[in-house]
Amino acid sequence: MRILLVDDEELQLLRLTEAVKKALPADNVFLSYANPVLAWEENKETPVDIAFLDINMPVINGILLAKKLKTVNPQVNVIFVTAYNEYALDAYKLHASGYVTKPVNLEKIQEELDGLRYPVELKSTKKLQVKCFGNFEVFSGGVPVKFSRKKSKELFAYLIDREGAAVNVNELNAILWEEDKKSYFRNLIADIQASLKAVDAEDVFIKRRNECFVDVNKIDCDAYEYRKDNPDAIRMYRGEYMAQYSWAIFEG
Repeated sequence: MRILLVDDEELQLLRLTEAVKKALPADNVFLSYANPVLAWEENKETPVDIAFLDINMPVINGILLAKKLKTVNPQVNVIFVTAYNEYALDAYKLHASGYVTKPVNLEKIQEELDGLRYPVELKSTKKLQVKCFGNFEVFSGGVPVKFSRKKSKELFAYLIDREGAAVNVNELNAILWEEDKKSYFRNLIADIQASLKAVDAEDVFIKRRNECFVDVNKIDCDAYEYRKDNPDAIRMYRGEYMAQYSWAIFEG
């Protein structure tokens, strides 16, 4: 993630930067500026994910800078940092993600990061990006993967839930229908294979005799990252997991 921090008071900027760095993993990009004009000039071509902005600054105040940043990334998470509560109404009119009063500390910063208005997407390096929190969705390069049948998508969701464990046809039959429809599985499997082949990811799904599974090493998944204690994934979880499927229960 790219995190922008702007405060024209050097000491306040230092405190803010230290608190945010303690709250977030070190592999993020932290951009600290005491000059709001420079902050805009150097970041107007590249979107930032989160912006901590002092409101009362010269030339470009925090409200104006937030508006400018939103032209680059409409879903930038803006967290205003200020000693002046009278700006709160203007901040919320901008749909700010949060509002922190000075002096800042780690607890205040962490609270705002845990409740971001626009959860930051996880970094993707694999063939497929799988979203389990909320409704189940599958993406390739940010574009939804299309399944011809709803049950094909549900079957794939169950395999994702099993996280690489092989599942036999009897188990899948019981989960998907609670009655004997094994003969229909050939159609579902063919649909999954065709859907993944269309996005050059057919090797993610593996079928062997009476069982099948997914290659988790070729998937980016929010639930998998949650279990690895990835802070970004933890912030994304809002208590819903594959919400459209009654069998889905998340065990973190």
